[in-house]
Amino acid sequence: MPIVRIEMWPGRTHAQKAELARVITEAMVTIAHTTPDSTIVVFQEVAKEDWAQGGKLAS
Repeated sequence: MPIVRIEMWPGRTHAQKAELARVITEAMVTIAHTTPDSTIVVFQEVAKEDWAQGGKLAS
């Protein structure tokens, strides 16, 4: 059972997450030969003040 974890800043709509879940699941089924029922996609929203890149906070 593959678990795909997506970490991103808050702000995506329910519809955007639904579309992401759909296309990520389709890709896993096509490329990794899994089944839709066995593929799990987890979205975790990380606040900008908890995210740094290049040594600088995103906030």
